[in-house]
Amino acid sequence: MSFSSKVKQEIGEHLGNGRHCRIAELSSFVNICGHIGLCRDYFCLKIQTENYLVAKKCFTLLKNAFNINSEIFIKSGGKKRRSKVYVLFIKDSDQVERLLRATGILLTKEGLPVIRNKLNPTVVSSICCRRAYIRGAFISVGSVNNPEKNYHLEFVLSSWELATQLRDLVNTFDLDSKVVERKDHFVVYLKEGEQIVDLLNIMGAHIALMDLENVRIVKEMRNDINRKVNCETANLNKVVLAAVKQLEDITYIQQTIGLDKLPMQLQEVARLRLDYPDTSLKELGTYLAEPVGKSGVNHRLRKISNLAETLREGKGEEK
Repeated sequence: MSFSSKVKQEIGEHLGNGRHCRIAELSSFVNICGHIGLCRDYFCLKIQTENYLVAKKCFTLLKNAFNINSEIFIKSGGKKRRSKVYVLFIKDSDQVERLLRATGILLTKEGLPVIRNKLNPTVVSSICCRRAYIRGAFISVGSVNNPEKNYHLEFVLSSWELATQLRDLVNTFDLDSKVVERKDHFVVYLKEGEQIVDLLNIMGAHIALMDLENVRIVKEMRNDINRKVNCETANLNKVVLAAVKQLEDITYIQQTIGLDKLPMQLQEVARLRLDYPDTSLKELGTYLAEPVGKSGVNHRLRKISNLAETLREGKGEEK
């Protein structure tokens, strides 16, 4: 089972504490998956989905919030699509009207019924109802990547208006979701691991949240170790390259004018470097007749390097 399916299964078992939360979640299902029509001058409602969890959750919420027993049909997704399509059908006009008015989708304007299949602000006025609406939207059209690979959570909607409303609703929780158009759909998405964790918490997916947090901790530890190893490797490479350059300079001086021509302090450091090619500058300084620190050894080796460069260029003689 994918990580996304685990999240949906977990929040699919979550029912809102109050009737208002259940209405808010039903509102998301109707907005996203619902098809409202007139059947012989009365309203009918069809909720169509390929996700069994949506059908199951809708059936449960309709029963709990409105005592509506909807009919469920299963049909084939077509020749090209082998998936099943679940259809909840409510043909009792009074029941449909009650549901649509409660979800803020059916309004009366100038004495006439008006259908506005979009998010009604009054339905999500409280925090718990906003959580419920987002939960329903995720079960319907949401997905989240396996955190082992990368962090990405999205809702894929067919309406720009619904997408922007959902984005704004998600962002009331101090998140930074965005909308992008993808082909003929509109995608509300989050890409930061911490924000995805927050949204899982908002939806009540606490088990999935812990799984994602565990993955984040391991990935952060792994990245931290890699950074330290890379840093230490880079520093070691610098030390090795510097030591190789020092040996080359000392050998060049030895072969041209001889180390005996060097001042005693430089001569001593040069011979020690030849005897201990892998020793650090700090340790090398302790081997001197009069020990000096790392900076003192580095200063003397730099003088030797400058002398070697002068000899190579043939621009001067040892002073």
